[in-house]
Amino acid sequence: MSQIIGKARRRVDGRAKVTGQTRFADDLVLPRMLHCKLLRSAVPHARIVRIETSAAVAHPGVHLVLTGDTFPIPYGVLPVSHDEHALCRDTVRFVGDPVAAVIARDEATAGDAVRLIAVEYEPLRTFANPDDSLAYAEPRIHDYGDGGNVHKAVALQFGDVDAAIDGADHVFDDVFFFEGSTHLPIEQHAAVAAKDPDGKLVVWSSTQTPHYLHRALARALEMPAAHIRVIATPNGGGFGGKSDPFNHEVVVARAALKLDRPVKICLTREEVFYCHRGRHPVLMRFRTGVTREGRITGVDLQTLLDGGAYGSYGVASTFYTGALQTVTYDIPTYRFRGCRVFTNKPPCGPKRGHGTPQGRFGQEVQLDRIAERLQKDPAQFRLGMIVPPDSLTANYLRIGTIGLAECIRRVVASSGWTDKFRRLPVGRGVGLACSSYLSGAGLPINWNDLPHSGVQLKLDRSGGVTAFCGATEIGQGSDDVLVATVAEVLGIDPFDIRAVTGDTDLTPVDLGSYSSRVTLMMGHAAIQAATRARDLLARSVARRLEIPIERLTFRDRRVFDAEASERGVTFQEAVCMAEAEFGTIGTTGSYTPPKSAAKFKGGGVGPSPTYSYTAAVVEVDVDPGTGWIVVPRVWIAHDIGRSLNPTLARGQVEGSVYMGLGEALMEEQVFRRLPPRLSHALVHKFPSMLEYKSPTFLDMPDVHTDLIESMDPAGPFGAKEVGQGPLLPIMPALANAVYDAVGVRIDEVPVTPEKILKALQLKAAGKPARVGPASFPPNVPWPEALMVPPPWEGGDGRATNEPARKSKREAEPGIEAPAGVRR
Repeated sequence: MSQIIGKARRRVDGRAKVTGQTRFADDLVLPRMLHCKLLRSAVPHARIVRIETSAAVAHPGVHLVLTGDTFPIPYGVLPVSHDEHALCRDTVRFVGDPVAAVIARDEATAGDAVRLIAVEYEPLRTFANPDDSLAYAEPRIHDYGDGGNVHKAVALQFGDVDAAIDGADHVFDDVFFFEGSTHLPIEQHAAVAAKDPDGKLVVWSSTQTPHYLHRALARALEMPAAHIRVIATPNGGGFGGKSDPFNHEVVVARAALKLDRPVKICLTREEVFYCHRGRHPVLMRFRTGVTREGRITGVDLQTLLDGGAYGSYGVASTFYTGALQTVTYDIPTYRFRGCRVFTNKPPCGPKRGHGTPQGRFGQEVQLDRIAERLQKDPAQFRLGMIVPPDSLTANYLRIGTIGLAECIRRVVASSGWTDKFRRLPVGRGVGLACSSYLSGAGLPINWNDLPHSGVQLKLDRSGGVTAFCGATEIGQGSDDVLVATVAEVLGIDPFDIRAVTGDTDLTPVDLGSYSSRVTLMMGHAAIQAATRARDLLARSVARRLEIPIERLTFRDRRVFDAEASERGVTFQEAVCMAEAEFGTIGTTGSYTPPKSAAKFKGGGVGPSPTYSYTAAVVEVDVDPGTGWIVVPRVWIAHDIGRSLNPTLARGQVEGSVYMGLGEALMEEQVFRRLPPRLSHALVHKFPSMLEYKSPTFLDMPDVHTDLIESMDPAGPFGAKEVGQGPLLPIMPALANAVYDAVGVRIDEVPVTPEKILKALQLKAAGKPARVGPASFPPNVPWPEALMVPPPWEGGDGRATNEPARKSKREAEPGIEAPAGVRR
């Protein structure tokens, strides 16, 4: 971990003496580090009959062996899905589920001892895919959910969808599939736990969400949260994969408490594949009605998610596969049904875009089909149905500013779209797609009325400022946004500001680096804190200079009269004046999103203070003889509101293009069965970066990025998100480009050469030139749909058939007891 400096030096009789200790960056001196390794299940689904640990316990250099008996309390990131134990207690649910831990003097010794542990299993039926999980209700992977092995099934309807679709001039009914993929950050997961000199627990971890890890540790360890400190170290990439609390973090925490020694664990790349929490494989059926003029009359969407073995963010993921379809295009009636099932594979969760890329792929490819049937240009077709600004959608999402039309016009112009679409030689093509995304989720995971982000400022007599915030730097530039925002308000240089972030002891709560929320929410909190500090300084300076306070300007490390700039003081002098008058100068700021218009159950997923929009054109070269695809160029325009740091923003856009191309062309987290003689276990096909393919520098195209700027009143200084939205249009734009190039539809990702060749062979044989899923399962146990009249039908955001709720605590499953308190 980056905080570990090495061996400590202690002054003894005036001399420096090297001790068998470890010093951390905050001068916490600890005994020598121990190391942890986990024993993981080699079978996909089984009861644990017996675990024999005596040989491991006796192995030289071993300090502790832990099993599931040590961890009786389950935990999870969502209050409705506390279904994980740090080590499995009675059942393993996928190959890679941890069952025991060894803590030893070094990593090699711990690894040797792990292999000495013997586990006897009683095999259970393996559920390899959603078809298995729907077909067999027993044995249940978990004893909670919506019945059998269905984790969550939802149904929401806004208006008379069937009448709207049946009355349309054209009806399109298409099925799509989006394969699962993993995050593949450069840095693997790691954690260190130790007791501080006061006997309190400290955990350093490569986490995106120190606040949620803090809560999970308090619950799983049955400790007061005030006695636990979580420090989120700067991450070498996260992309959503470090948003859950993980087994290894809880294990090293318990071991450190038992041994009173620091304990460290670094997962191997194979183990990161087991942690997963990546993109859900999703099967989708879109049924859409349109008029001959190209207006959508209604959309009926069904999604089926392969959730893997645990809940993770899965309930939210289920809703997200359909929640944002209405914030891009004008859809007057809408029905969404989503179902997530448990399977015996590593759990899926939030990967960049969290649940929305799958539905976006299906919708944008279907829109390309519709435009062709109506003989309309795909760009002009989309321009004619963009959702209006400052409006309320059918499912009660509040739209603010929307720059999508300008995004489309910009990529059409920069790519030379009108000269290329349907006009390039065979094998070359262009495709267009659009998207929208959240600028932070409107509701917290643990529903309450508390702020989503807080910032504290300390102004020093030296003229320096320290900014404290719980937000986590994962490479996206959140520390830069924090200091730049404060510097802008106070008129000082960002270098004058020290950022202290991601430390649950030192910083106010920020919910974490996910949902593209940090710039907007932390930015607002920072502006409020800085504005309050500026007001204190201004009052003192105005009195000293005997000028009206409204004439003061903060700029270039000075506070001066706007009408006579020579009359002023330095920023440092202003701080000292204010401190003399008011005492130590410290201020706070916080941010809570506006209340959602949606009052129905399930309406908590989708609301955001504002939405970003993106349009992309992808150009492809396809070899009809081999199916090989090359992407030479991508043009992308992103509605960012106001760009606070254009360099970082462009980096986020281009990183999204890179990840999107990986999912579009090659990335897939797939599984295979071992032969019966080798246990017939369901295992990863590629749990390694040697075989799991992702784009290299050689695969990366020229990317032409346009940032479409405007002032969004919901954002700090007018800013919107840029971290996740630009990924969404890349996959469908590529699939549409392949169709333009060789005339075949690949209705699933990844779009591989093998699939293109198969579709070309079907085309040559006079059959439908398409590769993709044939149908959607008829046996999904959909619940009765909640009927919510849309706003233009007099609706108030409530379902007409939702049962009355007895109390707020019963009504909102997101509310839970305080961390560390058991019910």
